[in-house]
Amino acid sequence: MAAETGRIRRLHALLATELAAATAQARGMLAAQTGGELSARWERDVSVHRWSERVGALTAARAGLCFGRLDHTDGSTAYIGRIGLTDPGTGESALLDWRAPAAQPFYCATLATPLGVTRRRHFEIAGTAPDERVATFHDDVLDRAALGHADSESASDPALLAALKAPRGSTMRDIVTTIQAEQDAIIRLPLSGTVVIEGGPGTGKTAVALHRVAYLLYTHRERLARSGVLVVGPSAGFIRYVAGVLPALGESAVVFTTPGRLAHGVVATALDSDEAARTKGGLAMLDILRRAVADRQELPGSPIPIELDEVTVEIDRAMAAAARRRARATGLPHNAARTTFRDTLGSLLVDQGLERLDQELEDPPELADLLRELGDLPEVEPAGAAEVTAELRAELRDDLRSNLDFHAAVEELWPVLTPQRLLAELYASPDRLVSAGGRIDLSGLYRAEGSEWTVADAPLLDELAELLGPLPEGPVEPVEPDSGYAGEVLSILESADRSVAGEDPDELRPTDFVTADVLAARQVSGRPVSVAERAAADRDWRYGHLVVDEAQELSAMDWHVLLRRCPSRSITAVGDLAQRSAPAGAQAWAEVLAPHLGSRWTYRTLTVNYRTPAEIMTPAAAVLAEFAPDSRPPESVRATGEEPWQRTVPATALAAEVRTIVEAEVAQLGRGTLAVIAADVGALAGLPAHLHTPVSAKGLEFDSVVIVDPERIRERNPADLYVSMTRATQRLGLLHVEH
Repeated sequence: MAAETGRIRRLHALLATELAAATAQARGMLAAQTGGELSARWERDVSVHRWSERVGALTAARAGLCFGRLDHTDGSTAYIGRIGLTDPGTGESALLDWRAPAAQPFYCATLATPLGVTRRRHFEIAGTAPDERVATFHDDVLDRAALGHADSESASDPALLAALKAPRGSTMRDIVTTIQAEQDAIIRLPLSGTVVIEGGPGTGKTAVALHRVAYLLYTHRERLARSGVLVVGPSAGFIRYVAGVLPALGESAVVFTTPGRLAHGVVATALDSDEAARTKGGLAMLDILRRAVADRQELPGSPIPIELDEVTVEIDRAMAAAARRRARATGLPHNAARTTFRDTLGSLLVDQGLERLDQELEDPPELADLLRELGDLPEVEPAGAAEVTAELRAELRDDLRSNLDFHAAVEELWPVLTPQRLLAELYASPDRLVSAGGRIDLSGLYRAEGSEWTVADAPLLDELAELLGPLPEGPVEPVEPDSGYAGEVLSILESADRSVAGEDPDELRPTDFVTADVLAARQVSGRPVSVAERAAADRDWRYGHLVVDEAQELSAMDWHVLLRRCPSRSITAVGDLAQRSAPAGAQAWAEVLAPHLGSRWTYRTLTVNYRTPAEIMTPAAAVLAEFAPDSRPPESVRATGEEPWQRTVPATALAAEVRTIVEAEVAQLGRGTLAVIAADVGALAGLPAHLHTPVSAKGLEFDSVVIVDPERIRERNPADLYVSMTRATQRLGLLHVEH
């Protein structure tokens, strides 16, 4: 232990030296004056980004820097840790990054397949950086003959069991020290393609997905560091719980969001009725939304008069229809096509005005005589008909441009629309719902304007943003983006891509995602902005990889808008169909993926339950068998010897009884976390515990869980009771209510 502690202290000294050097480099490059040279500015920006990224990774690695060791059959030894370090004296590796191929045997070597390893050592670390020390260690002997051991390998992993028994905090911890073989195999799957990972409660789906992100950012740094990774979780509480895992692993090019935030600038948490949620979640909404937009490109019921200085013109149905056809033929989004509609309508009105003026101003006899007399004067030459027509057309066009009635008519027939305005007015109008619905009854979506947005509205708002396009441009920004610089940046990026990835025509390039002007707008001078910050602020950002947690909860519409954000279709989706509670969620993976991916996706399973002890999993499995008899529950890796408790109280004494039980649980837990899960938590406010509904508890874990009125939860959705029972890592209580 003393020798290993000494080794870890030396590793901390190496890390401190490298951290100081990286910090100095980042600060020096940031302060460097590069003048106007495009190449110099590009090199400076790249250097600042890379050194800053290294500083972040080194800083994150300080806690629990080294956690294991491998002894190989060739006599060599390798230490495994959170980051890779090189000994400057020898130039050899001093610490292997856990994601490196050479570190894989730490997670996968077994007695049957030792992978060239004779011994694997797990450290339990105490203290804080840089004074960490080895408190204890555990050896897995994988080649007993080579080491002279006659005893068999330990049947359990003390490091894993210690981690599983440790009290839970308010945020999720990484599992880099205890990744198991079946998890590691999924974490190291290739970047390309879509993989669906299904596993029951406690199998580590979320941890696997997040560590897979860290692995992919390590192995495909150049590509993913530019485009970033989008992680979608079921709720804001879940995002807060897991958001610290990747920064702890030194990764920051990640944006977290929820289905209720899929529309840019909207944060929706309210839920629809089951019927409304199913309607909104179906792909039939794509045609419904297109019709809803088309319905706002209207024709007048009666002619609209426009009084100009010289003549009164009218917008009739035929004229408006002609302008509408031309605008729709452009294929542009609604707000962009409005310009074509307005200009075409204006041109047709000018033509109509000229015709009416011609009719009104036919030459009377006395005017004809006067013109003949003037024609005899050599110094007077009447204007040609073409010149007169051109002047009149210009005057009529100028009159229209400033005519308020004309602009009001354009707004009435082809209004500027935001997604929020269109959807709110659609929901508030029974007539519009009937028209947009076609053969589908949308009456269940009716609601008054001003109602809050629901989670199922978010993908609809995002789809409408595609159909409508941005609003007309406002004032010009005071800072002018450097498109020339951005263009050269793109050129350099593409050249670098081709030198690394070759000339494969199917290989995605930076210019597949962004133009020079768009990149320039993202890179205006000022404070350097991270990839995650730029991506989060840009609705049109395209990510290099997409992670979807609790994927069974997503509707077909959710998938539709998410896949638009990841054109490479590089996706990690994790979930459990048996835990589905969303009315429009997936009942089969092919059901939601086939419309977009066909059969081009891979399926993997996790089978071991690391969270839920056997005593709790047994009754939870009985609930699972009631509603999903074909589903196989995961096998618990441990037992605690403590059975779940059950108690029945009268409804009149429920609030007082819950408080008494919670206070007793808090006293018994000490540092652990306690959750109270109920169908309705409104009456339980003020308890010293985390309050959750079954839906908000999804994906979370607690040391102790008290479920209030489990029968009420079961009546609403038996899957919700299964979810609730499997949140506990140590103790579970069921408080039944006698109604």
